Amino acid sequence: MTESRTVPEHLRDAVAQARVQVAALHAELPRWGLVVWTAGNVSQRVVADPDGGPGPEDLLVIKPSGVTYDTLTPESMVVCDLDGTLVEGDRSPSSDTAAHAYVYRHMPEVGGVVHTHSTYATAWAARREPIPCVLTMMADEFGGEVPIGPFALIGDDSIGRGIVETLRSSRSPAVLMANHGPFTIGADAKAAVKAAVMVEEVARTIHIALQLGTPHPIEQDKIDSLYDRYQNVYGR
Repeated sequence: MTESRTVPEHLRDAVAQARVQVAALHAELPRWGLVVWTAGNVSQRVVADPDGGPGPEDLLVIKPSGVTYDTLTPESMVVCDLDGTLVEGDRSPSSDTAAHAYVYRHMPEVGGVVHTHSTYATAWAARREPIPCVLTMMADEFGGEVPIGPFALIGDDSIGRGIVETLRSSRSPAVLMANHGPFTIGADAKAAVKAAVMVEEVARTIHIALQLGTPHPIEQDKIDSLYDRYQNVYGR
C-alpha cells in the first residue's frame, strides 16, 4: 500500500499550470475528431525536482473519469502520483491512469501521454496490423511504421507494460494497442496530442491508399534520412 501524498507547496504553481495546459489540450481531441462521448485522455508529467530531472516523486495531471469534454475545466483535472494514486481532485482519475503512470515510471524522457479511440487508427488496432511507412510524413514523425502493442485488459499495469515494451524498441511516438486503440507519448502533453492527431491522419490516408492498390514502401535509408532531417534540422 502506497502512503498517501499531497501536492507539495513548491509544486503548487507547476500543478496549476499543468491543469490549465491539460484542460486546453483535451479540447483538441474532439476538435480533431479523435474521441466520442467521454472516451480518451491526456496527461502531463509534473517533475518534482526540475533540477534533478524526472523521478519517482513526480506527479501527473489527467482528466477525471466519465466527464464530458465540454464541461472540463482546469479545476476539474485530477492529480495523481506515479503509482496512479489520487493526490488531489474531486473526482476519480481516468480508468487509463494506471497505464499513463506506468509509462512515466519506466520512460523518464516522456512528459505527456495521450489515449484516444480515433476511428482509423483503432481500425488498424482491431486488425492487429502495424501501419506501414509509405508516406514521407510518417518517416518524419514516426521514423518508420506505427507498431502494434499486445492485447491487454484495463485495470492494472498491463496496458502500460505493453506500451513501454513496444515503444522502447521503436522510434514511433505512437503504438496501436491490439483491439483497443492508439496511445501516444511526447516530451510534453502537447507533443503527445500532436502524435495522436498525426497517427489518425496517416491511418486514414493509408487505409484509403489500400483501397486503390498496394502502396509502395519507402526504403529504410530514405526513412532514416527523412527522420533525421525532420527531428534534428527542420524541427529545430
